[in-house]
Amino acid sequence: MLIYAVQFAFIAFCVALLLNLWRLFRGPDLPDRILALDTIYINSLALLVLFGIWHDTAFYFEAALLIAMLGFIGTVAAAKFLLRGDIVE
Repeated sequence: MLIYAVQFAFIAFCVALLLNLWRLFRGPDLPDRILALDTIYINSLALLVLFGIWHDTAFYFEAALLIAMLGFIGTVAAAKFLLRGDIVE
């Protein structure tokens, strides 16, 4: 039963990732594109966790933690640049 749930979740996150890519390229303005990038990294994080469950290894979980830290820093930097026009004050 777990295999079917992981496969369904994998397909659902892949579809969500494709829709996020569509929003990234089609987004009407910059905040929509930044939110699409933020959601893309969250979906890729979920896909890595699903790979870790499927392959029963801890390597994918460590990669997911690394992507989570870098994604958060990237989102904060992009939002700060959007608000102020400069990242470092």
